[in-house]
Amino acid sequence: MDFAQKCFGREITVIRKSLNEIIKLSDEQKKQLAQEVRAFYLDVRGEEIGIIEEQQIIDLFCEYMAPIVYNRALDDAQRFFKMQMDNLEADFYLLYKNMR
Repeated sequence: MDFAQKCFGREITVIRKSLNEIIKLSDEQKKQLAQEVRAFYLDVRGEEIGIIEEQQIIDLFCEYMAPIVYNRALDDAQRFFKMQMDNLEADFYLLYKNMR
C-alpha cells in the first residue's frame, strides 16, 4: 500500500514517465521551499537540518504529494467546467422565444 492509499483509502493513478513531468520547480522555487523547510524545522521542532535533509524532504513531498495535489486540481477543474456547462445550458434555454 502506497502513501496515497494510506491517506485517502483509494488508489491514486497518475500516468507519468518521470516526476519532472508532474512538477517542475524553478531554481527560485526550490530555494524558497528549502528555506521554508529549514524554517519549519527550526521554528516548530527546534532542530537545524542540512541541505541534504532539506532536499530529501522536498523530494519526498514532490514524489508523494505532487500527484495527489495534481489529481485534486484536475478534479476541481472538472467540477468547475461541469458547473459552467450546466449554467450555459440553462442560459441557452432562456434565449428561446415564447411561441403562442
